[in-house]
Amino acid sequence: MGVQTVNTVLGPVPAQELGVVAVHEALLSVLPGAELAFDVTMDRAEIFEILAGKLADFREHGGGTIVDSTGMFHGRDVRLYETLSRATGVHIVASTGQGPEDLLGGYFLTPQTDPPTPWPAEKFADLFAKEVTEGMVVPRVERRGAAGLVATAATRAGMTATDESLFRGAARAALSTGVPVSIRYGHDAVHDLEIVLDEGLPAGRVVVGGLDREDAVAAGAPLAVAARGAYAALDHVGTEDDGHVTDAERAALVAELIEAGHGDRVLLSSSATGVAKGHPGTEVSYSHVLTAFVPLLKERGVGDEDVRRILVDNPRDLLPVR
Repeated sequence: MGVQTVNTVLGPVPAQELGVVAVHEALLSVLPGAELAFDVTMDRAEIFEILAGKLADFREHGGGTIVDSTGMFHGRDVRLYETLSRATGVHIVASTGQGPEDLLGGYFLTPQTDPPTPWPAEKFADLFAKEVTEGMVVPRVERRGAAGLVATAATRAGMTATDESLFRGAARAALSTGVPVSIRYGHDAVHDLEIVLDEGLPAGRVVVGGLDREDAVAAGAPLAVAARGAYAALDHVGTEDDGHVTDAERAALVAELIEAGHGDRVLLSSSATGVAKGHPGTEVSYSHVLTAFVPLLKERGVGDEDVRRILVDNPRDLLPVR
């Protein structure tokens, strides 16, 4: 069996070389259309400086790889990410995919029908797969490096018909190209996971994000998702607000998942935003998991081996092209 590789913006990298991985982050996050707003400035040199500083901080604290899981049309700048990766030594895995429905352009609905119907899953599958096999689109110019995963999200109030089409398309693209899928669930994590599994995608190729939301924890979703064989991502580490549990509660949840035998299905990230345009970003550093959260895990009795498994081994098993 050959060396397993992961698609990064600078080309395939052996999975063993990823190091500590932050699986759900955002580098440059631009709300679709924000670049057209009069009060949004896009100074690329300034954006580069800010992101380079944040990535250097991540690396200084032991970080190795950042997964930008924002998908298409949210400011993804492949050329910028290539330069950042070269400058900082941090591997960057970029993503294809879209969602939820309200962030899609009208282009992705079929307007000839009344009411407009969503694109069929097959069209989304083809769109996403091409970004893996032929390279990510740089608007009006060319295709660059291959996407390393397909990221999609469902509407918070509950999955819509268009969201379902997106999820099925994402699963099919993952099946045909061998990259994993990252889903952010809408209202019901297990229901949304089952949609992608229904397409025949193995559970071990799926990350379910947002499982440190209060509603997810109250519903027992992290345990249910891990038990199903998918990766349970507690991906807002450092965010303590009305919608999410606290870091102390997250640490307890990680300990509980390990205790239940699911240590090999836990992933941690902060959904930090390096630079946000047109919306408020998540003001947490990429290194927060390493600097502030790992000590909380240790206090909970989580040992070095389990910490390493969650930060290094689990992403290393998830991200290779299979």
